[in-house]
Amino acid sequence: MPRRRKPNILLIGIDSLRADHMSCYGYPKLTTPHIDRFAQGGTLFERTYSAYIPTTSGYGSMLTGMDVISTQMVALRHQGPLRPEVATLAEIVKGEGYNTTCVGFRGNPASRGFDTYIDFAGWGSWNEGRSPKAENLNAVTIPELNRLAKEKAPFFLFLRHMDPHAPYLPPAPFERMFYHGNECNPRNRSMDPVMSFKPFRDFFATWMPPGITDKDYVIAQYDGAVAYMDAAIQTILNAVETLGLLDNTIVVINSDHGETLYDHECYFDHHGMYDQTLHVPLIIRYPGKVPGRKACERLQPPPGFGPHPVGTRRNRK
Repeated sequence: MPRRRKPNILLIGIDSLRADHMSCYGYPKLTTPHIDRFAQGGTLFERTYSAYIPTTSGYGSMLTGMDVISTQMVALRHQGPLRPEVATLAEIVKGEGYNTTCVGFRGNPASRGFDTYIDFAGWGSWNEGRSPKAENLNAVTIPELNRLAKEKAPFFLFLRHMDPHAPYLPPAPFERMFYHGNECNPRNRSMDPVMSFKPFRDFFATWMPPGITDKDYVIAQYDGAVAYMDAAIQTILNAVETLGLLDNTIVVINSDHGETLYDHECYFDHHGMYDQTLHVPLIIRYPGKVPGRKACERLQPPPGFGPHPVGTRRNRK
């Protein structure tokens, strides 16, 4: 009987995705119908928390299983490489014969060790128009997925999605999916404190509508970006299934950190030790190994691993 090939690994890292704005985590708006259905085939961890904020330290922990004391990456724009004695997941699985590809995270210290790096346009501005970040990611990922599927070796494919990260500029019809009203109503003053927030008001002005007054419109753009990305992720999952790889692929959906929207006077970004920035999704699907249709409140550490805070990255590895 032929020996089964080692499982592929598809890690979908979604920047700035807070769990409580996903319908599979109880959000009343249907923002993630495709991820919701996907989660039914695997295990959804209800209490998973970002190890560190912001991006570099968060992904550093995700891709090494270590804390910032070990990685020594504590800043967004970390200067210098990751410590050489700290192994990344890409390096570990490459040593096991895997082909490795990283989409959308070239040059970050946390992404060291991949064989192939692929870029896509993952930003945007008001003047540039609506930003199809997830479609841009798919456009470069699908050909790479087809290539990896033809190889004899298993693969580790890491995708860094940017849609929930500001600027929130989802394409139509997602920009109006969760909002019906006048975002520039002069009687609405909810955006006054946002546009007076000196650390970010100039950045906000580059992507929010001129004359914006209603904070609910901006929150709806975040939700629309999540829904748009959810639809694009289904395209990736469908490709994996069509290629006959789904049942032998470990698929993980995770986020580096959440996002403050209109919370704690820390507007539309990710700062502070709050649930909005710390509570992130973790969904794992691997048929026959990871239980399906299961919601797990907490992760149990392996025997002998010792007690650690529930949901930290250390518990996950």
